[in-house]
Amino acid sequence: MIVRERQNKYVMIEQDHHAQISGQLAANLKDSFFIEETWKQSVLYAIKNHDYAWKMLDKQPFWNDQKHEPYMFTDIPNSAKTVFYKHGIDEIEKHDPYASMLCSEHYTRFLIDDPKEESQSFVRHERERQQKLIQNMESYDKDIFDVHYGLLQFFDSLSLYICLNEPGAAKENEHPFFIDGIPVPKPLTFFHTNKVGIYWKDTETVEMDVFPFGSPIDITIRQKAVPQKAIAENGLINSYEQAEYETVSIQLL
Repeated sequence: MIVRERQNKYVMIEQDHHAQISGQLAANLKDSFFIEETWKQSVLYAIKNHDYAWKMLDKQPFWNDQKHEPYMFTDIPNSAKTVFYKHGIDEIEKHDPYASMLCSEHYTRFLIDDPKEESQSFVRHERERQQKLIQNMESYDKDIFDVHYGLLQFFDSLSLYICLNEPGAAKENEHPFFIDGIPVPKPLTFFHTNKVGIYWKDTETVEMDVFPFGSPIDITIRQKAVPQKAIAENGLINSYEQAEYETVSIQLL
């Protein structure tokens, strides 16, 4: 779950919805920025579904009793994440093995430096999965795979920038993840920069200083604003389920 606090409410955006926005952005990427047409649909599927692991989990969000707020995706304990991550990758593999490799790599990098056995066991399992999938693939190329994974990282970050920040936020008030811009993974040399500047022009418009799309993109964010008073009286799950979805329209320039 992506969570922002606002005027006695928690604005909550489900991770899978954020991933769907990532996929929409990736689908609008200029053709000249995409290499190896053979894997294009697999890459787009991976980007669109990279947070499938959170799809059902976010329907009934968890309360962080230590911070006294809903759990953010960054705060969920790694031992729990390994269960969700594996489920998500398993489901994606049923549809598209190459996409599952990209998602496997994505989740593995989140946990690779965690010394706990649960995390390291997950990393070992995913490395084995990746090797088995590679053995059954024709025309697999690691350099091309690294570019495709770089695209997943970039569009994940771009969508997170839009979802983590309050619309119209001043640069100094943006989420610290991206206050200095969107990092560009090294394999994406066609960006000709290692960071893309980005800011809120107003409450409905986000502007990038490197624009890899053919035209402006209209984005609809689906979220719930859950009153803190309702949570205190009825609990988080009930309050979240009873809150109505609302939509926010953003244009990316």
